[in-house]
Amino acid sequence: MEWLNYHHLLYFWTVVKEGGVSRAAEKLRLAQPTVSAQVKLLEEMVGDKLFERQGRRLVLTESGRLVHRYADEIFGIGRELLETLRGRPSGARPIQLTVGVANTVPKLIIHRLLQPAFSSGQPVRLICREDSTEALLAELASHALDAVFTDRPAPPHIRVKVFSHLLGESDTTFFAAGPLATKLRRRFPRSLNDAALLLPTPGSAHRADLDQWFEKEDLHPRVIAEFDDSALMKTFGQGGGAVFPAPTVIAREVARQYGVHPIGRVTALRERYYVVSAERRLKHPAVLAITTAARHELFG
Repeated sequence: MEWLNYHHLLYFWTVVKEGGVSRAAEKLRLAQPTVSAQVKLLEEMVGDKLFERQGRRLVLTESGRLVHRYADEIFGIGRELLETLRGRPSGARPIQLTVGVANTVPKLIIHRLLQPAFSSGQPVRLICREDSTEALLAELASHALDAVFTDRPAPPHIRVKVFSHLLGESDTTFFAAGPLATKLRRRFPRSLNDAALLLPTPGSAHRADLDQWFEKEDLHPRVIAEFDDSALMKTFGQGGGAVFPAPTVIAREVARQYGVHPIGRVTALRERYYVVSAERRLKHPAVLAITTAARHELFG
């Protein structure tokens, strides 16, 4: 029977936790070559690379992320064991929820979606990773993630078996700052003609719907900037001089956080949000809590 060398696993886990071999070596009070050699032995044992180099940084591979997740669980249990033996029980051990967040989903939506995880009746340790939907679905298929939150269902062409669950949908509100909002509100949506506009980048699900709506309504705004990051788009809109769209379901938060004002709501422009899982039925208790709250409260 093959046994895992837990010293090798500890050195690997420390490299990830400390952000590099040199810091891990200082933490472990070992020479850097020793730590590197132990990680190399772990890679040989699992039969795959755990890190890849990007410039000066070491980045986890898919296998590395999976091994790191198990290492977190293993050493978490170890800490709990020591605390219990020393008469300091730490209470209920948190369940870990590792989710992927598509970079096209507004951060305020994600915050509202994930908050109910902490009210699921069990302590939760949440880990969020942000990337493109395609990259996150690959991680989900390798069980490095519990779920992926995105604004589109998993595309049929991907070669992984995953299941998309609709959480809900929201129509769209346009916002602007200060006097511009007052000016454009009067004849909305015709007031968008020749108005400076901030939009998501082409390729996002919402951008395609926006372009179609502008064409259908014969509106011709001036697109002055495009963003992958919706939070950055709102920050630019906060500066004044341009209009931007956001989901109506977070309209109050957008207005309060960015100091902008709604100029008009478009019920025909709808954004949908999904949780994608590797299983047909959702089982993780925190994901179930998120799903229930989204369907009955956030989008209900």
